[in-house]
Amino acid sequence: MTDTVIRVLDTSDAHLFDTLPDPLGARATHARTAHRPEWKRVALRDGEVVARGAWWGGPDDDAPVNINWFDVAEGEEEAGAHLLRTAPHQVELELNLPAGWRDDPVTRAAGETRLRAARAAGYEVLVERFMYRWTPDRGRPGRPGRLRFAAEPDDAVFFDALRRVHSVTLDAHALRAIEEGGLDQAAQEELDFFRWCPSPREWWQVAYTPDGDLAGIHIPAHNPSGPCVGFIGVVPEQRGRGYAYDLLAECTHFLVERGAEFVAGATDQGNAPMAVNFARAGYPVVRERVNLVPGVRG
Repeated sequence: MTDTVIRVLDTSDAHLFDTLPDPLGARATHARTAHRPEWKRVALRDGEVVARGAWWGGPDDDAPVNINWFDVAEGEEEAGAHLLRTAPHQVELELNLPAGWRDDPVTRAAGETRLRAARAAGYEVLVERFMYRWTPDRGRPGRPGRLRFAAEPDDAVFFDALRRVHSVTLDAHALRAIEEGGLDQAAQEELDFFRWCPSPREWWQVAYTPDGDLAGIHIPAHNPSGPCVGFIGVVPEQRGRGYAYDLLAECTHFLVERGAEFVAGATDQGNAPMAVNFARAGYPVVRERVNLVPGVRG
């Protein structure tokens, strides 16, 4: 077998990226995603593409945020691992997969091939997630009317709320941040993401109970691909009352009232309570995602 050649693409040869089969439907998933040609890499064997990766970031980012498209031809796991291993940016890898991908032999084989390649490159599975997409035909979720929502200009209020929310959390990314740098790091990473989104800061909202106590926060947002539920969080002392649904319903209405024709959302598959709330609010699972991280965070 001949050696693998890694090529960084540019506008002149960007077409090579599209020569690999797409059994997981990644192309349709990324219909609204803008990938920079220079952040795409392919592995070639005898002139044929046997693995590909697209690193992605926002329009103003100087470096990619993650790899959100990674494909490997059957039997070419080592080529895929080499593609990842030799990349200058060691960032989180998102494997975007069809809903129920393990139930179909074709998509299961394709998904497991990519997982083996990523693991061979030193990546470790952090979490598997459900990806949701609400559309108007689902009907707007009912507003229970139990909470009072308000904008809040003080970032310190959100920082404190995020620390409280993450003090008892099922979220794998938050748990990783807490392990590395405590609750302050987990809260700061969330705030950095909210600020990174191109949607207005004025959209961030706090929610209060009828007694005036903080129940939680919700962040209606737009990421570069469109409107999304940026964050839903209930403070620990208010849990057990179903307020996460109230926050999600309000977030959905907020975005629709500002012109959203769909709303994307996501939650860890291990977060069963939030998955129940997404289903109740009319959000179907449209994809699944496996998030992997480099063995040593860089």
